[in-house]
Amino acid sequence: MKKQLQVGLIGYGHAGKTFHAPLIAATPGLKLAAIASSRPLAVGADWPDVGVEPDAEALIARRDLDLVVIATPNDSHAPLARAALLAGRNVVVDKPFTLTAAEAEGLAALAAQNGRLLSVFHNARWHADFIAVRAAIAAGRIGAVRQFESRIDRFRPEVRPRWREGAQAGAGLWYDFGPHLVDQALQLFGVPQTVWADLALRRDGALSDDDVHVVLGYRELRVVLGVSNLVVGGGHRFLVHGSSGSLVVDGVDSQAEQLRAGMRPGHPAWAFDARQMTLYTGTDGEPRKQHVDLPRGEYTAYYAGIRDALLGVGPNPVMPSDAVAVMRVIEAAISSSKSGQRIGL
Repeated sequence: MKKQLQVGLIGYGHAGKTFHAPLIAATPGLKLAAIASSRPLAVGADWPDVGVEPDAEALIARRDLDLVVIATPNDSHAPLARAALLAGRNVVVDKPFTLTAAEAEGLAALAAQNGRLLSVFHNARWHADFIAVRAAIAAGRIGAVRQFESRIDRFRPEVRPRWREGAQAGAGLWYDFGPHLVDQALQLFGVPQTVWADLALRRDGALSDDDVHVVLGYRELRVVLGVSNLVVGGGHRFLVHGSSGSLVVDGVDSQAEQLRAGMRPGHPAWAFDARQMTLYTGTDGEPRKQHVDLPRGEYTAYYAGIRDALLGVGPNPVMPSDAVAVMRVIEAAISSSKSGQRIGL
């Protein structure tokens, strides 16, 4: 690389510390140059050679940055992205892109008008299980897909004192994990015709949705998305039924847990996933059962793609139009849950 692209990160909470900072730093051609945080001691302990800015405004104002990454609470994504784009910066926004489809559409239009790169960190596209499921569907391993179920379940019966579980705009499981589930579904099947949702508060003292059931309607396909904090022992991550077979994947992708534990890309065990996908095939007699090893996940592909897009040698790994489509489904589900009606898209 002739030039290292200078990257500034806004926010050093869970998303910034666990995902963005280490993945940016591990990407050849990118340099984590500055972090805006109210916790300078925490930043300095982890990244002693990285500059610390007191707030987002100071970081956005730096003229040496090629990219600004926004990893702040969900309700600040849209205003910070807008400020960065107006300042002439290229921008990556952590999911969810925004809180409303109108905000998403406005940011996409602003980026296009200013000729700036705008992308959203839909890193679940690079989960090992999704890579395997996508490949199996594309190869016709289970025929034409008729029902696709995708869930992220945990057992967290106590409401914790943090913004993600509070009453503020953008809190709750649908804004937290919904963008992952929706983006994966749209990557496989495109935009649905209808959305029906039940976003519920099940736990004692819950302030935002902690149990989610969403159905995306297609002409010959039903997609069921779910998230819950009240599932003991977990469940199927993917359960897909086709015209000539089914596939099942349990458990969760390894990369997030590795990052939380301090492992970084480049470690020999990085992105190794010991889980398997189970394929049930055959339309006559006893179905055949086959276990398929999962590939390694590819979180590192996202920021490598951002680097290449900034250098003009590759496409934006997550286009604004994709992220806008996700927000339209997210918003439709909220409307459906409030009204009890199926929403057309």
